[in-house]
Amino acid sequence: MAEFEFDADLWLYPGKGGWHFVTLPADIAGQIKFLAEPKARGWRSEAVIVRIGKTEWTTSVFPDKASGSFLLPVKAEVRRKEKLAAGQSIRITLSLDGR
Repeated sequence: MAEFEFDADLWLYPGKGGWHFVTLPADIAGQIKFLAEPKARGWRSEAVIVRIGKTEWTTSVFPDKASGSFLLPVKAEVRRKEKLAAGQSIRITLSLDGR
């Protein structure tokens, strides 16, 4: 299972719903695209296991045409537990979920 560790800024989507995301660094997105290509899923999403601080959860990253990368949604429960806010740089460990 491929594992990546990186720092990225948390940002708030300006549209309806107020979702918070992290845009994956381009080099990591490229590696995920390469590894995921043979088993591409709906919307070309990729199942991942994410850890921020002491919080770990399973989610998916989604391709983003604007950046050419993937977007990682960071749910409210995680933001509360880890005291995260939009604009903050956070350390993330992300693993491809081989299920």
